[in-house]
Amino acid sequence: MSQGSSQRPHRVAVIVDEGTNPFEVGVATELFGLPRPELGLPGPLYEVTLCAPAPEIRMNHGFFTLTGVRGLDGVAEADTLVVPGRPDNVVPRGPDVLDAIRRAHARGARIVSFCTGTFALAEAGLLDGRRAATHWRWADSFRRLHPKVLLEPDVLFVDEGGLLTAAGSAAALDLGLYIWRRDHGAEIANHVSRRLVFAAHRDGGQRQFVERPVPQVRDESLAPLLAWAQERLGDPLSVADLAARARVSPATLHRRFRAQLGTTPLAWLTSERVTLACQLIERGEERLDVVAARSGLGSAANLRARLRQATGLSPSAYRRRFGSGGGEALVS
Repeated sequence: MSQGSSQRPHRVAVIVDEGTNPFEVGVATELFGLPRPELGLPGPLYEVTLCAPAPEIRMNHGFFTLTGVRGLDGVAEADTLVVPGRPDNVVPRGPDVLDAIRRAHARGARIVSFCTGTFALAEAGLLDGRRAATHWRWADSFRRLHPKVLLEPDVLFVDEGGLLTAAGSAAALDLGLYIWRRDHGAEIANHVSRRLVFAAHRDGGQRQFVERPVPQVRDESLAPLLAWAQERLGDPLSVADLAARARVSPATLHRRFRAQLGTTPLAWLTSERVTLACQLIERGEERLDVVAARSGLGSAANLRARLRQATGLSPSAYRRRFGSGGGEALVS
């Protein structure tokens, strides 16, 4: 299942530095630190340790001072290290913090940054020649300070293997749920998202800034259309079908998806179908053609391609990792 979940919880360390944003620390603890009895598992899948370079840490704007957390020695035990952001990004991080990040990366820990925590990863030298995301507001200063990093200026998050960077505070939730999905599959990630009352899956390539205009005449929310489509993913739905259901032209529907979701109708429909295919595999369906048909992906070949694109795994590998029925191979 997840890294280390069969023997012990996956250990997550969160570095709380001077001026850290409390929201992103809260995101990390909410995602990975809470007990989740609703999953019906024998024990927790993650455990969180807050680590700081000093006994007392003033949070962003001095709202409060954090005490009673572990020192940076706790980073040495982490399977995943989370580095939240802070607003004073032109002020270098302390050498002890940067050394802790470098050592964690050198021994193979997964490194995750939220919002402007990307600056710390870049200062530590981990991102040179790699893609990364950070908040759009600080994109220009990031480029000036770290020209060797391949900044993706308008995405929610970037996965570069063992280095994952989220663009903003809300995008930290997207990245956290993405990590849940990669570690434990779509079914469990959906349980976590429902408890958060948050969208289960916004793809990392979606836009950071999504326009949400106040409707002047009538509610143009896509929610009813999305709910209707999610009940019919196995049907041969097309973008034209979605537009007809919404009683708008395909071009207007495309604009609304871009404005409200930061993606296109076709990309959303494909993502939902891949998620459904993952759930079917996790629940024990062994026939590829059945999974492909019920999820609306059509053919076993398309299912294989889409699943590998989304998860990095073949259907059989996905079943071995997340399926409830053991390691049997999927059959066409």
